[in-house]
Amino acid sequence: MNNLIEIRWHGRGGQGAKTASLLLADAAFNTGKYIQGFPEYGPERMGAPITAYNRISDKPITVHSNIYNPDYVVVVDDSLLECVDVTSGLKEEGAIVINTTKTGEELKKHLKGYKGSVYCINARKISEEALGRYFPNTPMLAAIVKVAGIMTNEALLEDMKGSFKHKFAKKPEVIEGNMKALEMALKEVRKI
Repeated sequence: MNNLIEIRWHGRGGQGAKTASLLLADAAFNTGKYIQGFPEYGPERMGAPITAYNRISDKPITVHSNIYNPDYVVVVDDSLLECVDVTSGLKEEGAIVINTTKTGEELKKHLKGYKGSVYCINARKISEEALGRYFPNTPMLAAIVKVAGIMTNEALLEDMKGSFKHKFAKKPEVIEGNMKALEMALKEVRKI
Protein backbone atom coordinates (compact mmCIF):
# COMPACT_ATOMS: atom_id res chain seq x y z
CA MET A 1 0.00 0.00 0.00
CA ASN A 2 1.23 3.50 -0.77
CA ASN A 3 2.08 5.63 2.22
CA LEU A 4 -0.98 7.84 1.65
CA ILE A 5 -4.23 6.96 -0.10
CA GLU A 6 -6.78 9.70 -0.70
CA ILE A 7 -10.40 8.85 -1.54
CA ARG A 8 -13.25 11.14 -2.54
CA TRP A 9 -16.84 9.90 -2.22
CA HIS A 10 -19.72 11.33 -4.28
CA GLY A 11 -23.26 10.50 -3.21
CA ARG A 12 -26.61 12.01 -2.44
CA GLY A 13 -27.88 12.90 1.01
CA GLY A 14 -29.40 9.82 2.63
CA GLN A 15 -27.45 7.21 0.62
CA GLY A 16 -24.80 6.71 3.28
CA ALA A 17 -21.65 8.03 1.56
CA LYS A 18 -20.68 9.92 4.73
CA THR A 19 -21.36 6.85 6.87
CA ALA A 20 -19.36 4.61 4.52
CA SER A 21 -16.38 7.00 4.62
CA LEU A 22 -16.48 7.00 8.43
CA LEU A 23 -16.79 3.20 8.57
CA LEU A 24 -13.81 2.92 6.23
CA ALA A 25 -11.82 5.26 8.47
CA ASP A 26 -12.67 3.16 11.54
CA ALA A 27 -11.78 -0.11 9.82
CA ALA A 28 -8.45 1.24 8.54
CA PHE A 29 -7.67 2.65 12.01
CA ASN A 30 -8.33 -0.76 13.53
CA THR A 31 -5.69 -2.26 11.22
CA GLY A 32 -3.08 0.19 12.54
CA LYS A 33 -3.37 2.91 9.89
CA TYR A 34 -3.53 6.63 10.41
CA ILE A 35 -6.82 7.93 9.08
CA GLN A 36 -9.08 10.84 8.29
CA GLY A 37 -12.73 10.55 7.34
CA PHE A 38 -14.89 13.64 6.91
CA PRO A 39 -17.84 14.97 4.89
CA GLU A 40 -18.33 18.23 3.04
CA TYR A 41 -21.87 19.54 2.96
CA GLY A 42 -23.60 21.86 0.59
CA PRO A 43 -27.36 22.27 0.86
CA GLU A 44 -28.14 19.78 3.62
CA ARG A 45 -31.18 17.99 2.33
CA MET A 46 -32.14 14.48 1.34
CA GLY A 47 -31.07 13.76 -2.22
CA ALA A 48 -28.67 16.70 -2.57
CA PRO A 49 -25.14 15.89 -3.77
CA ILE A 50 -22.64 15.42 -0.95
CA THR A 51 -18.93 14.74 -0.88
CA ALA A 52 -16.99 12.82 1.74
CA TYR A 53 -13.29 12.09 2.03
CA ASN A 54 -10.80 9.58 3.41
CA ARG A 55 -7.07 9.73 3.92
CA ILE A 56 -5.37 6.49 4.95
CA SER A 57 -1.66 6.21 5.66
CA ASP A 58 1.03 4.15 7.35
CA LYS A 59 2.43 7.38 8.82
CA PRO A 60 0.84 10.33 10.64
CA ILE A 61 -1.22 12.57 8.35
CA THR A 62 -0.33 16.25 8.60
CA VAL A 63 -2.56 17.70 5.88
CA HIS A 64 -6.05 18.85 6.91
CA SER A 65 -7.91 19.99 3.81
CA ASN A 66 -10.38 18.66 1.29
CA ILE A 67 -8.96 16.24 -1.25
CA TYR A 68 -8.47 17.78 -4.67
CA ASN A 69 -6.34 15.10 -6.37
CA PRO A 70 -7.67 11.78 -5.07
CA ASP A 71 -6.18 8.40 -5.82
CA TYR A 72 -9.69 6.92 -5.87
CA VAL A 73 -13.21 8.21 -6.37
CA VAL A 74 -16.35 6.36 -5.26
CA VAL A 75 -19.62 7.28 -6.99
CA VAL A 76 -22.54 6.00 -4.91
CA ASP A 77 -25.21 7.28 -7.34
CA ASP A 78 -24.47 7.18 -11.08
CA SER A 79 -26.96 10.00 -11.76
CA LEU A 80 -24.25 12.29 -10.34
CA LEU A 81 -22.16 11.57 -13.44
CA GLU A 82 -24.47 13.94 -15.32
CA CYS A 83 -24.18 16.90 -12.93
CA VAL A 84 -20.90 16.56 -11.00
CA ASP A 85 -17.39 16.33 -12.45
CA VAL A 86 -16.52 13.20 -10.47
CA THR A 87 -13.18 12.77 -12.28
CA SER A 88 -11.94 16.26 -11.37
CA GLY A 89 -8.35 15.88 -10.18
CA LEU A 90 -8.56 12.06 -10.15
CA LYS A 91 -5.12 10.53 -10.67
CA GLU A 92 -4.90 8.24 -13.68
CA GLU A 93 -2.90 5.67 -11.72
CA GLY A 94 -5.83 5.43 -9.32
CA ALA A 95 -9.38 4.35 -10.14
CA ILE A 96 -13.05 5.27 -10.02
CA VAL A 97 -15.63 2.89 -8.53
CA ILE A 98 -19.21 3.45 -9.69
CA ASN A 99 -22.52 2.02 -8.49
CA THR A 100 -24.16 1.41 -11.85
CA THR A 101 -25.71 -0.96 -14.33
CA LYS A 102 -24.55 1.13 -17.29
CA THR A 103 -22.14 -0.25 -19.87
CA GLY A 104 -18.57 0.94 -20.17
CA GLU A 105 -19.46 2.87 -23.33
CA GLU A 106 -22.33 4.66 -21.57
CA LEU A 107 -20.08 5.56 -18.64
CA LYS A 108 -17.20 6.85 -20.74
CA LYS A 109 -19.47 9.59 -22.11
CA HIS A 110 -19.62 11.07 -18.61
CA LEU A 111 -16.03 10.53 -17.46
CA LYS A 112 -14.55 13.48 -19.38
CA GLY A 113 -11.81 11.44 -21.04
CA TYR A 114 -10.54 9.87 -17.81
CA LYS A 115 -7.95 7.27 -18.81
CA GLY A 116 -7.49 5.46 -15.49
CA SER A 117 -9.19 2.30 -14.27
CA VAL A 118 -12.98 2.18 -13.97
CA TYR A 119 -14.71 -0.36 -11.73
CA CYS A 120 -18.44 -1.02 -11.51
CA ILE A 121 -20.72 -2.69 -9.06
CA ASN A 122 -24.50 -3.01 -8.90
CA ALA A 123 -24.92 -1.92 -5.28
CA ARG A 124 -28.71 -1.69 -5.71
CA LYS A 125 -29.02 -5.37 -6.61
CA ILE A 126 -26.65 -6.43 -3.83
CA SER A 127 -28.29 -4.35 -1.11
CA GLU A 128 -31.83 -5.30 -2.12
CA GLU A 129 -30.89 -8.99 -2.19
CA ALA A 130 -28.92 -8.92 1.06
CA LEU A 131 -30.86 -6.30 3.03
CA GLY A 132 -34.29 -6.19 1.40
CA ARG A 133 -33.91 -2.43 0.83
CA TYR A 134 -31.69 -0.06 -1.11
CA PHE A 135 -28.69 0.89 1.02
CA PRO A 136 -25.78 1.31 -1.42
CA ASN A 137 -23.15 2.36 1.10
CA THR A 138 -22.31 -1.11 2.44
CA PRO A 139 -21.54 -2.63 -0.98
CA MET A 140 -19.63 0.51 -2.02
CA LEU A 141 -17.50 0.31 1.13
CA ALA A 142 -16.46 -3.25 0.27
CA ALA A 143 -15.85 -2.32 -3.37
CA ILE A 144 -13.41 0.51 -2.59
CA VAL A 145 -11.56 -1.59 -0.01
CA LYS A 146 -11.05 -4.31 -2.63
CA VAL A 147 -10.12 -1.96 -5.48
CA ALA A 148 -7.72 0.16 -3.41
CA GLY A 149 -6.24 -2.79 -1.48
CA ILE A 150 -6.65 -0.93 1.80
CA MET A 151 -6.82 -4.15 3.82
CA THR A 152 -7.51 -7.81 3.24
CA ASN A 153 -11.07 -8.97 2.65
CA GLU A 154 -10.85 -10.98 5.88
CA ALA A 155 -9.72 -7.95 7.92
CA LEU A 156 -12.58 -5.88 6.50
CA LEU A 157 -15.19 -8.54 7.25
CA GLU A 158 -13.88 -9.12 10.78
CA ASP A 159 -13.81 -5.41 11.58
CA MET A 160 -17.23 -4.72 10.07
CA LYS A 161 -18.80 -7.57 12.00
CA GLY A 162 -17.69 -5.91 15.25
CA SER A 163 -18.70 -2.47 14.01
CA PHE A 164 -22.15 -3.67 12.94
CA LYS A 165 -22.70 -5.42 16.29
CA HIS A 166 -22.08 -2.09 18.00
CA LYS A 167 -23.95 0.09 15.47
CA PHE A 168 -26.97 -2.21 15.26
CA ALA A 169 -27.08 -3.39 18.88
CA LYS A 170 -30.82 -2.67 19.02
CA LYS A 171 -31.43 -4.17 15.55
CA PRO A 172 -29.30 -7.34 15.45
CA GLU A 173 -31.42 -8.73 12.60
CA VAL A 174 -29.70 -6.35 10.11
CA ILE A 175 -26.16 -7.50 10.93
CA GLU A 176 -26.38 -10.68 8.84
CA GLY A 177 -27.72 -8.78 5.81
CA ASN A 178 -24.97 -6.16 6.00
CA MET A 179 -22.31 -8.87 6.26
CA LYS A 180 -23.83 -10.63 3.24
CA ALA A 181 -23.80 -7.34 1.29
CA LEU A 182 -20.09 -6.88 2.06
CA GLU A 183 -19.25 -10.45 1.00
CA MET A 184 -21.25 -10.17 -2.23
CA ALA A 185 -19.66 -6.82 -3.13
CA LEU A 186 -16.14 -8.15 -2.60
CA LYS A 187 -16.92 -10.83 -5.19
CA GLU A 188 -18.92 -8.74 -7.66
CA VAL A 189 -16.94 -5.51 -8.15
CA ARG A 190 -15.48 -5.64 -11.66
CA LYS A 191 -13.16 -3.64 -13.86
CA ILE A 192 -14.58 -2.43 -17.17
